[in-house]
Amino acid sequence: MVAMTSDDVETNDVGDDKAKTTEPPEVVEAAADDEAGDESAESDVAVASAVGGADGDDEVPDPQTEEERTHRSWVRFGLGGVAAGVLAAALGFSGFFGWSLWQERQVEIAGHQAQHAAIAYAHTLTSIDSNNVDENFKQVLDGATGEFKDMYTRSSVQLRQLLIDNKATAGSTVVDSAIQSRSKNKVVVLLMVDQTVTNADHPDPRVDRSRMKMTLEKVDGRWLASKVELP
Repeated sequence: MVAMTSDDVETNDVGDDKAKTTEPPEVVEAAADDEAGDESAESDVAVASAVGGADGDDEVPDPQTEEERTHRSWVRFGLGGVAAGVLAAALGFSGFFGWSLWQERQVEIAGHQAQHAAIAYAHTLTSIDSNNVDENFKQVLDGATGEFKDMYTRSSVQLRQLLIDNKATAGSTVVDSAIQSRSKNKVVVLLMVDQTVTNADHPDPRVDRSRMKMTLEKVDGRWLASKVELP
């Protein structure tokens, strides 16, 4: 049996330490990476904790936030109300403007209708045939109303006999006409009339030009003369 000296024991201890400390390079690098990963994870946790403390549930809400939201809501509501008001005003103005145009158009139509009626009636009023007096008077009264109809009715008896006795005839032409005033139911028309007259004392035709102012009123859909003036 071989006896072991103290030197041999020390040599063996050093060899064991070398065996324990000497490891392959790959193992050393892996261990270093693990330690770096642990440090990185700890750093991430610290950052997350800091961020969470700044933005997490423990954040104190801004007391102005709710007030600002309410203000913005009222502003939007107010703007919406203003827009609705402008639209309503525009529609109202459009409706009123359309109605005004329609009214103006109705008055214009009434004026033209009354003017045509005045021209026709002026011709009837100034055209007389002593051989057909009754028919002439009937036509005159048919186109009259109000004051003028009453006046002509009262004077028709004397006028009829005067025309027959003088064997008077008359024809006429409306030279010009114009509307002086007009409304939907009443129109005043100015007329210029040339009347050709013959009678027993003056068998040769004589032309008389006269001006006439005629007021017409709409009665039951017809334009009738309510006043005739010879200015």
